[in-house]
Amino acid sequence: MAVNAIEPVIPWVLLWVPGTIGAVLLAVNSRLTARTGHLPVALRRFWQHISVAVVFVGLGGAAQAYDIVAASGGVVREFGSGQMVFHGIALCIVMYALLRLPFGLESRGETFRVVLDAGTVMLACAVFVWHFATRYSLQSGGAGFTYISLGLSVMALLAVFAVAKFMLTSHAHIDRGVLRLIGAAVSIGAVGPVLRPVFLAYDAHLFPDIAYLPAIYLLASWAAERSRTVTAGPRRGTPPPRRRPFSVLPYLAIAAIDVLLLSVTWPVAGTEGHIVLVSAVLLTAVVVLRQMTAFQDNGRLLRRLDHSATHDALTQLPNRVLFHERLRRALDAPAERPVAVALIDLDDFKEVNDTLGHEVGDQLLIAVARRLSGCLRVEDTVARLGGDEFVVVLDGADPAAADLAARRMIESLRAPVLTDGHELPIRASIGIADGRAGDDASVLLRQADIAMYAAKALPGTASLHYQADMAATSAGQSHLGAELREAIRDEQLFLLFQPIVTLGDDHRVLGAEALVRWAHPAHGTLAPDAFIPLAERTGLIVPLGRWVLRAALREMAHWPAGTLININISARDLREADLPAFVAALLDEHGIAADRVTLELTESMPLEPGESLTALAALRALGVKVALDDFGTGSSPLSLLHDVPVDELKLDRAFTQAAPDGGIPVAAGVAHLAQALSLHAVAEGVETEEQADRLRDLGFPAAQGYHFGRPMPAADFQALLLVGAAA
Repeated sequence: MAVNAIEPVIPWVLLWVPGTIGAVLLAVNSRLTARTGHLPVALRRFWQHISVAVVFVGLGGAAQAYDIVAASGGVVREFGSGQMVFHGIALCIVMYALLRLPFGLESRGETFRVVLDAGTVMLACAVFVWHFATRYSLQSGGAGFTYISLGLSVMALLAVFAVAKFMLTSHAHIDRGVLRLIGAAVSIGAVGPVLRPVFLAYDAHLFPDIAYLPAIYLLASWAAERSRTVTAGPRRGTPPPRRRPFSVLPYLAIAAIDVLLLSVTWPVAGTEGHIVLVSAVLLTAVVVLRQMTAFQDNGRLLRRLDHSATHDALTQLPNRVLFHERLRRALDAPAERPVAVALIDLDDFKEVNDTLGHEVGDQLLIAVARRLSGCLRVEDTVARLGGDEFVVVLDGADPAAADLAARRMIESLRAPVLTDGHELPIRASIGIADGRAGDDASVLLRQADIAMYAAKALPGTASLHYQADMAATSAGQSHLGAELREAIRDEQLFLLFQPIVTLGDDHRVLGAEALVRWAHPAHGTLAPDAFIPLAERTGLIVPLGRWVLRAALREMAHWPAGTLININISARDLREADLPAFVAALLDEHGIAADRVTLELTESMPLEPGESLTALAALRALGVKVALDDFGTGSSPLSLLHDVPVDELKLDRAFTQAAPDGGIPVAAGVAHLAQALSLHAVAEGVETEEQADRLRDLGFPAAQGYHFGRPMPAADFQALLLVGAAA
């Protein structure tokens, strides 16, 4: 086409042939991509639509070529009706295919921003269409040509809007290179026809279709080929690539309009006009630069927030949320891809915390996290589930590869950790569950947990793969779980109540904490530590929690008005959607004011960011209060206070009973924190008068512990309330 524009040496009709052949090749290539089995359904459907659209594009080009041959002199100045119909149908199919792709928009605000950006690009294109095409059509005087040109212009702008929206949205199923190629192809197809008047004014044979149709076919075929060979998304176990916090498309559109403005008005503007034009363009550039700077700052802030939501604050490893996402991605892989899960538990970690303090324990966890991360592959995911428990997703690892990874982990943990003058040997138990893509994630975790507990019976740091007979060896625990189910049903459980008193001179009784016990027919009275972990593993924690709530509020109905009660609940309870309604029904049944009830959460309890916080918000809307129990023992209490709405802090007994030179700074800090946040503070585990006086001087208004009263039956606590402060 470029050669003929200078000197026509090739018959113009022959230049239309590559367009027809290219349409056939692209249709075949698109059909091949649509039939590629490993591609996502949405992407295969997109290429199916493209294979149909390109047929109509080819028919439109053939119709135009026929009009040229049939016309006298071989010159056609108007859009043929056949080409108009075929290309209009193709454009509609392409827009439909683009809009059917999953855009991944998460909120109305995000959708609105994308529409604004796409609208900016469309308006900029509208200016170019008007300047280079539409105004010539209106001046030509031919009504038919004018209407056809206007129709094409409107359709082209709609196509630009669809392409802009497509380019501005992140897609889980489309490689970014494929996305750019498709966007370029559709943009050329949308803008090319409106440039006809400019080309035909230069030469009556110079149809831009001759050049842009093969260009479209080339780019689209390249995209189809790339779709079949390139896997979209990040490599398993690796974070997704960093994305620019803003799109450059709207700003490129503004820059293009500024260039057009200068080129059109500069020759006719005087000196004053030149100053105004340059000032307007510079002002636009400054505003754009300011916006880009703000976007960069916001992007850095969002990346920090995203990291905090998906990573453990202490070890910086992926947390439970990101672990489940990585495991789900590994199990969703096509075919029978092997996947292994390794659960690592540090033995005797509680003793380190109790004897050397939580700071030393935290340093031990950090060192273990670094060693585990350093001995595994890039595609593997090491996460901290909470406390001293770590988990690893071994993507693509068969049993032999998982065993090799376990040996590397054991070797990395062999050397002791040196911290704060202490040499801490590491003893860990590793349980491995071997699975394949398509397996259930919860089943793999349960199998890894069983194997991990079996590994605890071996000396030193050891690993075991899950075997079916391991479930049989845990029959004792399973039998105890069955007994616990019967205990809940047969009322073998009972409650004790430990008084919570003021730290004033009168030690007035404010209320009590309800503590559950199990009157086992063979083993006698069992404390919560003996059956709560079992209830959590077997799923009985929910009916157990409901029993405690029902029994505690039933007893509370007999107490004097104004007496308060604290009841412990689990993280699993908070994931039950009907928990707020269940509590509200109990309060109504017994006529208890909601503000007399406080639900206690353990600080180290893993809370799901969605369901759990929604349940807490609903409970607080009822008037029920929320307390953080064992405060100060976890790794991120301040982040919990930010994320979890609470009314009360309960200082852990480790700081209450610590020596005066060791426990006072922590206890004082908790008291001051509670005062600053207007929270009620309660000290747990007070056993001596000296401890009570020290905590009162630090600012604690209330406390509980053996010094004031041991856990007692409901009748004894009710008698204590009747006697009052004299008790």
